[in-house]
Amino acid sequence: MDFTNIIGLVIGAVLIILVGIGPDKMGNFMDGASIAIVLGGTISAIISSYPFHKLAKIPKHIKILFQGKRYNTKALIDSLVEMAQLARKNGLLALEEKANELDDPFFKQGIMLIVDATEPEEVRSMMENELDLIAQRHEESVGMYQKASAAAPSFGMIGTLVGLVNMLKAMNMDSSEGSSAIGPAMATALITTFYGCILANMIFNPIANKLEVRNEEELLYKQIMIEGILAIQAGDNPKFLQEKLATYLDQKGRKKILDDEGGGGGDEKPKKEKKKK
Repeated sequence: MDFTNIIGLVIGAVLIILVGIGPDKMGNFMDGASIAIVLGGTISAIISSYPFHKLAKIPKHIKILFQGKRYNTKALIDSLVEMAQLARKNGLLALEEKANELDDPFFKQGIMLIVDATEPEEVRSMMENELDLIAQRHEESVGMYQKASAAAPSFGMIGTLVGLVNMLKAMNMDSSEGSSAIGPAMATALITTFYGCILANMIFNPIANKLEVRNEEELLYKQIMIEGILAIQAGDNPKFLQEKLATYLDQKGRKKILDDEGGGGGDEKPKKEKKKK
């Protein structure tokens, strides 16, 4: 599980309240009208901008935020190396049974393409096209929260204008009514901007950034998958395949894969022990 979004939000809230505002002054920053303008306006803008089937995926996005790292690249590379060994020993048709055991439809599709003797250029084209469509869908999801991040401060400014208009109207009233109305109007004018900045920079922007990170992780995982499948089709040596795919990872991940005694294997036969005299 990944709780960095919650941890960051809690740290930010604690610092703003304890250091910036002060616990004894929190009441000064509670204004129902300001919350209604900023939060209500931001939600209405998002609802107006996206069809329902995209809005229905918001719970799925929240789930992704807390899932942590979803893709085990080491296990993927080990699986590809094992398939490469099997293909060199028994041919590509031997991978059909392995493909039927896969849960990932993208991985299964790629293996079945090479089992069916599809041309390498067509395999790459089909899989990379699917990868582009996945990236496009993810970008649309990220864009939803980026739009919310841009809308929140805008509605904060709208709230500021509403508060200023009410304050100026109050100033034209007689002194008894005008003075009592100026305070609430001025509070609405200032606090809405505060709420807009908080929503944008502590909630919506972090969500968008985290979803972008998850998107990059999935794209890298599937790119490794594509290169591994094509290498298996080309008949690459399993040890070479392992080293090739390890280059997609950082130094720590690369070292972990290459130092794994059980990984790779290659085609080398074990040396025969010398007979004792």
